[in-house]
This record gives sequence, C-alpha cells and structure tokens, in this order.
Amino acid sequence: MYRVKNQIKSFLNRKYPQSFLIQKPLWGTLAFTIVLFLFAAIYQPLRMHEARSFSFNFTMLLYSLLISAAVFIVAVIIKRTNCFSKDEVWTVSKELLSIFIILSCIGLAVYFAGFIIENQGSRWNLTTFFNSFFRSVLIGIIPVLFPSLLNIRFAFAPEIFQEYQIKGQNKPEEKTEELINIKSKAKKEDLSFLTNEFIYAESEGNYVVFHLIKQGKTFDVIIRNSIGEIEKQLVDIPYLMRTHRAFIVNLKKVIVKDGNSLGYKLKLKGSNNIIPVSRQNTKIFDKLSRQFLLSIHP
Repeated sequence: MYRVKNQIKSFLNRKYPQSFLIQKPLWGTLAFTIVLFLFAAIYQPLRMHEARSFSFNFTMLLYSLLISAAVFIVAVIIKRTNCFSKDEVWTVSKELLSIFIILSCIGLAVYFAGFIIENQGSRWNLTTFFNSFFRSVLIGIIPVLFPSLLNIRFAFAPEIFQEYQIKGQNKPEEKTEELINIKSKAKKEDLSFLTNEFIYAESEGNYVVFHLIKQGKTFDVIIRNSIGEIEKQLVDIPYLMRTHRAFIVNLKKVIVKDGNSLGYKLKLKGSNNIIPVSRQNTKIFDKLSRQFLLSIHP
C-alpha cells in the first residue's frame, strides 16, 4: 500500500504541459466556444432544447458565449496564480485540478445563465441546480478534457517531456550575446567566445577543455587552469553552472535530463557526451533550469 501511494504521489507530481486553454486563455476559450457550440448544436446531447422564443441554435449560442466568458475568467486566474500555487512547475496534479475547477465553473455558469436565457419559473431549488450542474459538466467535459489528453503521453514518458520543454525554449537567440574572456595560467592561451558558443567545460588534470560550437561546427580548446578558477571567471553568467567537480555546463544547451535526486545525466545540444550532475547539485540545477531552461509558458 505504501509503495502504491508513493507511485501515485510521484505520478501526480510529474511535470506536465499546460493545456492550450490555460496556456493561451483567449485563443483557448475561442476554440472552446466553437467546439462547445458545434457539439451542442449538432448532437443536441441530453435532450437540450430552445429557450423562450429563441431558436435552438441561438439558444445554444447564448449559452456557449456566457459559459465561455466564465471559463475565460477562470482560465486567466488559474494561469496567473499557477493553479493557486507558488511552485512555478506545472504538474499532473495541477492539470487535473484546473480541469476540475473549469468544469465546476461550467456547471455554475450554465445554472445562472438559465436565469437570463430561460423562463425563470422555479429554478431556484436544489433539484434544478444539481440537474443543470451535472448535465452541463457532462457536456463540457469533452472540450475541456480534450486539450489535456493531447499531452497525456508526457505523463508516462518524462524524457519525451524534457525534449518537449527544450523545444519550447527554441527562441531566436539574441544578437547581443555576451562575450566571455577566459584567462589562462599560461601565456598566450587566453580564450574568447560568445555565451551561445559555449557547450560545456571539462577538467583534465591541470587543464580545462572547452567544448565550443561556432557556425554549426564543434571544436575543443584546451586552457591551462583549474575548473575552480574557470568557475570564478564565469560566475556572472548564472546559466553556466558547475554541475559536477569536473564539469561546467551551459544550461541552455541541455536537451535531455535523466536520473533522480541522487544525480542526473545530461545530454547537450552539440555533444554526444553524457554530462553528470552530482547529488549535491541537483537542487541547484532544478532551480536554475526552471529559470533558464524550462520557462516555456509566457
């Protein structure tokens, strides 16, 4: 039982992409409105009917617009509060909670919209409320759940999600990349390169090997110095991190992360080598990677 609980907890805490409705509330709500209206107008689920002297299609359009207005407001609130959490990482549990909140909003919106669209009669009672609420949730669950189901594969394959996150980071690189000047203990060995040209640096005895990329071609430069001294020279650039006693990595080059809190193994863009993250550095790596690597939501 304890193992099952841990597995469920681990699954709920897995990173997960936000549904389109939360990522882009305006466009997501527009898509939701169209799907909801077409579904209601074409299939007429749960014996839906026209209201007052309106046609059936016009009645469905009014309901769709009022529901969508409420959904848009809720989606914006969820996005800005990160599902009422201080943790910036979006997870399976947050996705499920957002679905529950939006469906509840739909149920309430339909009930109160009925006071505007329908003949009021005796709507103010629990029987009408629950009947309206649950029927609305059953109808709304399809357009709400569908965007989330499109991302379901990421919940079962963290490595695929990692690649998805990196792709989300493929923004045009700024032309004003910072120039780095590395000093060597030996004369005439100083090295200069732009931050986007740096992949990683590796300690080899009294030397440090810089793995660089320029115009699509990778090359190595060896400098006589210690990795600790190089770390000091790079301290002003926070996304160049010393992940291990022998490695300094450009976090913006990470494309795959594997492992757990006992240590990670990284794959970098422009290199076939596997770079370690030591256990004592995993928390710092996670914090910095969220800032410089995994910030895919505007």
